[in-house]
Amino acid sequence: MPGWVVEYTISATTFLAIFIVVRLRRRTEARSRVDEAFTVFTAVVFGVLIAATAWGHAILQLVGIAADATR
Repeated sequence: MPGWVVEYTISATTFLAIFIVVRLRRRTEARSRVDEAFTVFTAVVFGVLIAATAWGHAILQLVGIAADATR
C-alpha cells in the first residue's frame, strides 16, 4: 500500500505544479486578493506534497547547504 500513496503524491504534485505555473503566467493586474490567496494556498499544498518525495528531500538538502554557506 505505501507504493500507492507515493504514486498518488507524485501525481497530485505534478498536477499542482502545472496548475501553479498556469496561474502565475496570468497578468498581475487581473488578480483579486482571493485569487492571490488561492494561488498561495495551492503553492503551500504543493510544498507539503513534494516534501514527501525524494526530490523534495534533495531540495531541502540544497536549501540547507545554501543556508549554511551564507553564515
